[in-house]
Amino acid sequence: MSNEIISPESERPQVTNLSQVDVETVNAELVRMHQSSSMTVNSEDVELNMSAAAGVTAKNVRAHQSALAAVEAGTVTVQNGAVGLAQAGTLSLNGGAGAVVAGSVEFGNAYAGLVAGREVRGERIEAVILLSRSVQGNVTTVMDTRMAIIAGLLGGLFAGIMLLLGRMLFGRNK
Repeated sequence: MSNEIISPESERPQVTNLSQVDVETVNAELVRMHQSSSMTVNSEDVELNMSAAAGVTAKNVRAHQSALAAVEAGTVTVQNGAVGLAQAGTLSLNGGAGAVVAGSVEFGNAYAGLVAGREVRGERIEAVILLSRSVQGNVTTVMDTRMAIIAGLLGGLFAGIMLLLGRMLFGRNK
């Protein structure tokens, strides 16, 4: 089932409640989704409970046991959920994230691929890459500085060997 809820800005409904439906686009001042999915959500406030959204643009996003592909918001709060890409002023996360770019990031029990923020706080922070001016909490990264240098050297060595082998095997004879 695919429904589309589209309204011009001036006719945008104040509240849209969705339960157990799949929609293409939702535009409203407040969007509440329960066991629903949407391709695009544009709103002031978004509340998701056991739902999924591909793209969310809002001022405030609260998600509980939900999956978000891409989020752009002022404030994002995710409890026991997953986020592919989040760009926010303030982000609070318990769950997993692919990439997070935010002014202030607070992790409860979280895993992330890339985290970039001015301030990062948390009980336990596990990230592949963490970029921040200020970090408070127990941080575990996949690569520390020494491992990054070794990986770069090994990658360069491997690429050089592959180029030499390629020239030897497929080089032109003059």
